[in-house]
Amino acid sequence: MSPLRIIYLGLALWGAIHPMYYFIQWFQTNGYDITAMVDAWHTNAASSGLVWDLTIAAIALTVWIIAEVATRRNFIALIAIPATFCIGVSCGLPLYLFLRTRPVV
Repeated sequence: MSPLRIIYLGLALWGAIHPMYYFIQWFQTNGYDITAMVDAWHTNAASSGLVWDLTIAAIALTVWIIAEVATRRNFIALIAIPATFCIGVSCGLPLYLFLRTRPVV
């Protein structure tokens, strides 16, 4: 495996684990209420801007993944889409780059 692929995989793992630490802390403090979490994301203009920035990035990544999968037939790369929306762009993007750089047979 190339060093670049190892970096992508490491970033995907970090992007999955590190943000979850903060989400788990929030859930332990505020309970497992998704609606309250979404409300907390929009407590001020700065956090709302960040939410929209990440939402647009996630949509752009999804469009890119679908377009490339249709061309390259690298169907395993589709797992980066649920990773992006269920975990975050910090996991989905490096995961997709990891999967994209593997040899397709």
